[in-house]
Amino acid sequence: MNEQFALFPITLRWLLLACVVGLLAGSASALFLVMLDAATQWREAHRWIVWGLPLAGFAVGWVYLRVGQPVEAGNNLLIDEIHDPRQVVPLRMAPLILLSTVISHLFGASVGREGTAVQMGGSLADQITRLLKLAAAERRVVLMAGISAGFASVFGTPLAGAVFALEVLAIGRLRHDALLACALAAVVGDQVTALWGVHHTHYAAGLIPALGAWNVLAVLLAGALFGLVGMLFANGTHALSALFRRHIAYAPLRPLLGGLLVAAALWGLDAWRYAGLGIPVIVEAFQHPLAPWDFAAKMAFTIASLGSGFKGGEVTPLFYIGATLGNALAPLLQLPLGFLAALGFVAVFAGAANTPLACTFMAMELFGADIGVHALLACVVAYLFSGHTGIYRSQRVGQGKWRLPDLPEGLKLGDFKALRGRRKAAAPTAESTSSTPD
Repeated sequence: MNEQFALFPITLRWLLLACVVGLLAGSASALFLVMLDAATQWREAHRWIVWGLPLAGFAVGWVYLRVGQPVEAGNNLLIDEIHDPRQVVPLRMAPLILLSTVISHLFGASVGREGTAVQMGGSLADQITRLLKLAAAERRVVLMAGISAGFASVFGTPLAGAVFALEVLAIGRLRHDALLACALAAVVGDQVTALWGVHHTHYAAGLIPALGAWNVLAVLLAGALFGLVGMLFANGTHALSALFRRHIAYAPLRPLLGGLLVAAALWGLDAWRYAGLGIPVIVEAFQHPLAPWDFAAKMAFTIASLGSGFKGGEVTPLFYIGATLGNALAPLLQLPLGFLAALGFVAVFAGAANTPLACTFMAMELFGADIGVHALLACVVAYLFSGHTGIYRSQRVGQGKWRLPDLPEGLKLGDFKALRGRRKAAAPTAESTSSTPD
């Protein structure tokens, strides 16, 4: 019983810390969601504002260049600080990402909201570590609790939020030492957001088919496609960002050019369904057939927005891409439309973020427990088929998705491609190692 007695004050300590983190993150998310809804409604009523997108991008880029460079890495900064604690995340991260994301949505950029909530939750939580002078090990847990609370409160999914922070840090490894704090912070954050009167969109997956042989095979096939699309999204966003950085040295000019391209495409192609979050289109994906190119168009607009430097998140656009892709695949795979839209909703995100367990929990929270087994299959296969890539370049490789003998543990995903390229170039060619007779 000595161990249990010693555990009591530790549990009480983390209960208090997690509640404070959840209160801060949940309140910040509530404010953010209210502002985001107001910005979206105003944009839809005054679509001419999209022509201000280039100037809005320039302004946000200039502010980040002047005062936001220490926090510009966003979610990747939080992941790095959890793995290798160096210094407290500046408090300015919260207001900067809040205002810049609302501006992105107000003017029509195709970005999400998860990144904003996670960054606000993490940066606010880290101020507690400064105040209480917590050790590095405890600081890691507080930061993870902030990520959980932010994720849970912005989507209304406390189970997924709790697991997301444990799973997103490293492929193939979970940090169970933070489970209590993450779970408590996620629940409190979600409840605080609800107490502020903020509500989340409800989706109906409809009929969940039985676990027959064909249905399982079809889900696995769909999962593979969802994973490939998640990989394409992550690689496309990183590649475009690198292209802009390579050819445009002055950072504010990148979102100015990207904003001009996005604004012209939205207006000239009458493509308003691809602006902002796109929640109405996601809801439609569960109800009736949509154009089969909707997922590709949303991907293009989001890659252009994020890759050129607009602030926000990737997750809600990934929900859109996955739901509309599932909608298009449903008749081909002979599965119910709403059901496959629901699987795509979570599985594309699972592949892009390498978080199959969190996405499975999210599916059960959003669509009901009956979808759990199907969601697990789709998310795990999507996770495998997305390869060693992802939307978070600071995510580590704890254990490879498959056997790769030359893959060092702890490698950042952002360094994976370069490492494999160097090793491939250094490997002796067959011609140089073979001996030829005289």
